Amino acid sequence: MEEIDIIKSRIHVIRGEQVMLDCDLAELYGVETKNLKRQVRRNKIRFPEDFMFELTTEEFSLLRRQNGTSKERGGNKYLPFAFTASGIAMLSSVLTSETAALANIRIMRAFVAMRKHLSELSSQQMQIERLEMKVDKLNDYVETILQDQNEINEETALQLELINQSIAQLNSDQKLKTRTKIGFVTKEQDNND
Repeated sequence: MEEIDIIKSRIHVIRGEQVMLDCDLAELYGVETKNLKRQVRRNKIRFPEDFMFELTTEEFSLLRRQNGTSKERGGNKYLPFAFTASGIAMLSSVLTSETAALANIRIMRAFVAMRKHLSELSSQQMQIERLEMKVDKLNDYVETILQDQNEINEETALQLELINQSIAQLNSDQKLKTRTKIGFVTKEQDNND
């Protein structure tokens, strides 16, 4: 698995934000989680709630279930911090080692790749919605044509039935009428009258 994919797999959506947890960041920065948290607490003013927030017990429990881990995280009694992309960028001002700086660059690239991917998905979703609209219009058009065809067939069948009835009526009228023959009267016909 490529490094950027590893980082992307550690990006979670919590409270509608793409975030990374303190333990994952600490691992990438090459520091202990408690040291990362200590630096964040010392510089609390740099991390407003839209940059970093602490997970609730329910959020952490749900995240563990989603990731398939049932054990507590190494006996840590504190809930993890979740950092948004802005919070991760701010971490570079708090963690100043070369390892942290390089890790920050990789993480920012992963966030950019995720945004690009989401943008492409959004574009594809719009294309799918346009195609669905076209298919719906085409379905409506085909239904209209079939309905018109059925109406034409019903009208044609009704007209044919009327024609057949008229022909039958003419035939019955013809049988009722005795036609007088035109021409010379023979002796036999004259005697019969």
